[in-house]
Amino acid sequence: QLQASGGGLVQAGGSLRLSCTASRTIFSFSALAWYRQAPGKQRESVATFTNSGSANYADSVKGQFTISRDNAKNTVYLQMNNLKSEDTAIYYCKLVSGKAVYWGRGTQVTVSS
Repeated sequence: QLQASGGGLVQAGGSLRLSCTASRTIFSFSALAWYRQAPGKQRESVATFTNSGSANYADSVKGQFTISRDNAKNTVYLQMNNLKSEDTAIYYCKLVSGKAVYWGRGTQVTVSS
């Protein structure tokens, strides 16, 4: 089970940090990722962190968002800086273990201009 938190209402230019905590060790997962879905749009990948140590970002958030992990806390983070109105969406965490894919309940991020 995944528990996502940290969303909220923030003014443009502000920051938020999202957290996604797993009920078991995240060390075993092959991929940890954040997705988002804006109203009327498809869910899109925002940031992915693999066990190989590499992090990949959507072009739209490069230099703005940072994905990180704390294995001891079984938690994946998404630090979001300089937020813009177009970042408004429901954000979801996703963990992959072999063929199993786990989605967290989304957390709403609303950026006011």
